[in-house]
Amino acid sequence: MEYIQHILHIILHIDQFLISFITDYGQATYVILFAIIFCETGLVVTPFLPGDSLLFAAGSIAAHPDALLDVKLLFVLLTLASILGNKVNYLIGRALGPHIFSARKSWLLNKKHLDEAHRFYQKHGGKTILLARFLPIIRTFAPFVAGIGQMHMGRFAFYNIISAIIWAGSFLYAGYFFGSIPIVKDNFVIVIYAIIIISLLPALIAYLSKKLRTS
Repeated sequence: MEYIQHILHIILHIDQFLISFITDYGQATYVILFAIIFCETGLVVTPFLPGDSLLFAAGSIAAHPDALLDVKLLFVLLTLASILGNKVNYLIGRALGPHIFSARKSWLLNKKHLDEAHRFYQKHGGKTILLARFLPIIRTFAPFVAGIGQMHMGRFAFYNIISAIIWAGSFLYAGYFFGSIPIVKDNFVIVIYAIIIISLLPALIAYLSKKLRTS
């Protein structure tokens, strides 16, 4: 429980942690941000890592005149990280195959999340890769499930590249253009809460809609 609270605290105050890290490590921050985005999108065991909030915070920090981060370089690096992460995730799923779903329990994978991503993939097909970019947790599992489902590599690559550009670009530049506005800067925690809530809304609406249909 304490571990979860610590992760939540970091996500809600991601701007402060990021500024502190930049102060201590300078240009190495690019490497760390690349690694976080890569792992968040590429490893099914790390869906808890910050994605949307990290991109927004990085963009807002890059907007400062004396910032050590360059938004254009961030866009290129983090888009590449998300493309490579999704690709690795897809290849792992493709290699492991459908037998993953035959296991009742797994100490490594949360089967509930896998099932949710699988249903989402079945409903939306190739568009899942694009839509899932904006859904926490499902974003991490969608390419893995696409690999398990043997989605065509060329089709996956197309949606992967397009979705990475849109996802990374939208949050980075939203942070860059709006994150330095005083009212946003002074209420950054509320903004992060809003990003999380908005990101979860589609999944919540789909869940409530399903409940209403079955009730």
